[in-house]
Amino acid sequence: MRVAQDTAMHAPTHDRAAVRLAWARSAAGDPAARLERASDDASFRSYWRLASGARTLIVMDAPPDKEDVRPWLDIARRLRAAGVHAPAVYAEDAAQGFLLLEDLGTRTYLPALDEHSVDALYGDALDALLRMQTRVDVAGLPPYDANRLIAEMELLPAWFLQRHLGFTPSCEQWDVIELAFRRLADSALAQPRAFVHRDYHSRNLLIVAEDNPGVIDFQDGVVGAVTYDLVSLLRDCYIAWDEARVEAWREGFRERLRHAGLIDATVDAARFRRWFDLMGLQRHLKVLGIFCRLWYRDGKRGYLGDLPLVWHYVRSVGARYAEFADLLALLERAIGGRDLTRPRDEAAAAGAAR
Repeated sequence: MRVAQDTAMHAPTHDRAAVRLAWARSAAGDPAARLERASDDASFRSYWRLASGARTLIVMDAPPDKEDVRPWLDIARRLRAAGVHAPAVYAEDAAQGFLLLEDLGTRTYLPALDEHSVDALYGDALDALLRMQTRVDVAGLPPYDANRLIAEMELLPAWFLQRHLGFTPSCEQWDVIELAFRRLADSALAQPRAFVHRDYHSRNLLIVAEDNPGVIDFQDGVVGAVTYDLVSLLRDCYIAWDEARVEAWREGFRERLRHAGLIDATVDAARFRRWFDLMGLQRHLKVLGIFCRLWYRDGKRGYLGDLPLVWHYVRSVGARYAEFADLLALLERAIGGRDLTRPRDEAAAAGAAR
């Protein structure tokens, strides 16, 4: 890996495309290399596939006024040292926000998952997760503490309730929300701690020929609850599996965590399920807010289409635990019968037209 520098890289910042192409050609050592958009994600980063002869590489473009590539580089090195297949880094320019990376291909888990493929693919993903939790060096990583957990959940009232649904909680309803948030944070903090990817799901796992899966979008890694990435994978916001299957995966992983020494023998199936359920509830409440923010703030509408599945998870778990009955009732009242996939402004316009 090298730090690529080139005078051509210092073009005016308004011409980001020209800067990106000049940097990529310099870093790859090919003045004729071509770039094509590979993908975006839920951040301000973009990814470009570089074609240079018979080889392809990936250029990450993270505008430094919006994204910092250094956390990504730090976590990538930790993951690769632990035997997890994060992309190799061939060149970097943190000041300008460019990285030249291994191309893991285009086959994300999500479109490949079905009843026939899921056990093998999730088997690989669970193997990689165990390696992350048992081998990744977590020294210096931020803790997934109460402040962070609650701040994430506060996206729910701000973006889902108020912005998306037009529902402003009363003082009494705020008390219900805040009590639920504290309970969920307490449950997470009661769990053993390990490395947490924070977005370990089917869109961030790629099918690769060796050391499957390829793992991406890990730059927000922290030290936190041992069930967080497990529930992110098994109760994926983009695809659902029947509860019997989820239970089998969860129980199998609990046994592996026990054998690895990450949980002790006192953590029985019921306790582990409660941890798993409430960790998932914390995550899915946060995601309801994040998906709405991605549309209303960032113009990324596609995520609204995934709100019904996330709400299904929230409703299912909320109904299972009596201490969250008031929160569930509040959310059901706020939603009413509306179509969660429709932006608020469109829904209001449609109502006015009737």
